[in-house]
Amino acid sequence: MNHLVKNSFTRLPSAISRYHFRPPVAHYYRFCSHFSGNNFEPESWKSMEGLVRCPANHVPLSPIVFLERAAKAYTDRTSLVYGCLKYTWAQTHERCLKLASALTQLGISPGDVVATLAPNVPAMYELHFAVPMPGAVLCTLNARLDSAMISVLLSHSGAKIVFVDYQLLEIAQGALDLLTQKTDTKPPILVLIADSDGSSRTSPTICTSNTYEYESLLETGNCGFEIRRPRSEWDPISVNYTSGTTSGPKGVVYSHRGAYLNACLRFCFME
Repeated sequence: MNHLVKNSFTRLPSAISRYHFRPPVAHYYRFCSHFSGNNFEPESWKSMEGLVRCPANHVPLSPIVFLERAAKAYTDRTSLVYGCLKYTWAQTHERCLKLASALTQLGISPGDVVATLAPNVPAMYELHFAVPMPGAVLCTLNARLDSAMISVLLSHSGAKIVFVDYQLLEIAQGALDLLTQKTDTKPPILVLIADSDGSSRTSPTICTSNTYEYESLLETGNCGFEIRRPRSEWDPISVNYTSGTTSGPKGVVYSHRGAYLNACLRFCFME
């Protein structure tokens, strides 16, 4: 049995590598369309009279439900501590809803890509829930990349908005300048994530018509935002890129189902 498991894990990386998509999100939708005309019901169900998938017996898996449950079950428990900053699960849930609402006000619709260039700060944590709430796709960019590579990934992913930490603003602005010079496409909207740990450090300010500040943008949202849940659990939730050390970067798409199951697997290992 151990030998069988070992062989299975040995073959796993080569199997995963076959599912790299270029460009990622568009090709992912094309890939999914091969499954019975974008209908993911098992063939055996179609042959049984009266056995129909409906909300009463099926809910698409999505990690968004983890935040919703935490907000209900652990309302006043601490969800985040970052320097002097501290939130409860209820506050985190409310902030994510407001951010999702603000994204839709900027024109984000299901299937649009929202990029981030930031370390593990509270805003990055909130974006992992807020971006999927209106049906958008999250693209977390490697903070170690230079402006040239960032511009390539922004162009390739088709990001409509990019959230940038103040420490990486210079790299992001360089990437946007290159993007404007090389292509005729409109650059993504830039949202600046200011320092949020309550320290005395000052964050850079930029004043353009296509730029917003994270907290100011969040405050424009509505906490009563209605989440646009995935029509299918195969809908994309994120696109990640390889580092491109040996060749051009490759985009790998995660679905709502894949992200949900991956989170559950991590829970099991933590136990």
